[in-house]
Amino acid sequence: MTDASPTAARRPGEQALAALGLGAPDLSPADASPHTFPGGGRWRTEVPSVEGPEAVAVVLKESSRLDVPIHRISQGSGVWMLTDAEITEMVEATGERDIELCLFTGPRGTWDIGASVRTDSRGAGLRARGHDAVAGCVEDAVRATELGVKCLLVADEGVLWTLHRARVAGIIPADTTLKVSALIGPVNPASYAVYENLGADSVNVPSDLTLDHLTEIRRVSAAPMDMYIEAPDDLGGYVRMYEVAELIRRGAPLYLKFGLSKAPGIYPYGHHLRELTLSTARERVRRGRLALDLLARHGADGDMAPLGSRLPGELNRFDLRA
Repeated sequence: MTDASPTAARRPGEQALAALGLGAPDLSPADASPHTFPGGGRWRTEVPSVEGPEAVAVVLKESSRLDVPIHRISQGSGVWMLTDAEITEMVEATGERDIELCLFTGPRGTWDIGASVRTDSRGAGLRARGHDAVAGCVEDAVRATELGVKCLLVADEGVLWTLHRARVAGIIPADTTLKVSALIGPVNPASYAVYENLGADSVNVPSDLTLDHLTEIRRVSAAPMDMYIEAPDDLGGYVRMYEVAELIRRGAPLYLKFGLSKAPGIYPYGHHLRELTLSTARERVRRGRLALDLLARHGADGDMAPLGSRLPGELNRFDLRA
């Protein structure tokens, strides 16, 4: 996943500002990530918060209508919020389009009985509290993979390490990919490398990281990075569409996540939130179209990974024998 040649792209407003004597400094080649996805390509796409088979159908319909390529569809409420029939329907629908489906695992501290997560410090956060919560995450992982799910979303370091050990031991399929949630995403290169070594196949970093932060991470890790191009309000509400080309240049291999600000939360999903969930799913795909249009206008829409690709390539792991 090395020796990439980042595509030269026109920066926003570049020609007009240069004509006015306001041109930006030249980009430094040293800032560019040298990494790619296995099989080629520097970026993939993800539509998050797709909370059931109806929402999947909406996303697939809109992606065809707006010509938005999708590599991954992810869900945030959790495996336990779906019936077996609903999971199977989602697996089949995404499988027909060769799109990776990623479902969240198990209980989280924010929905647990502990009071610390509701204090100003948000102590413990999204972590799995106690043995039983870890067990619930593992139960979700086994159930989901038995139903054909190939990607699991985790929000706890212990759960991540446990599921990595489980796939090495054959308890879940060896080609299951593990994705770290934005809700616990690392903010420095050392912690990013720790998540990789714990078993992460892609790591969602907070959307407020600077471009220099991305370059720093890429100097120590080639693990695929996930980043909201538009973040939900509870993750800051950041909109970074005009930076997409530079985010790819610095952060590749990178999943472009098409989130949505100014939208009510929908976790944990139930049918009482149906209309909101379907309308926001539709709009996330449209946001993807806007980001892809920007890339095209700036001549930076090349180097997309082939559709259907999902594996992360060879990554560093802690020694299981230690």
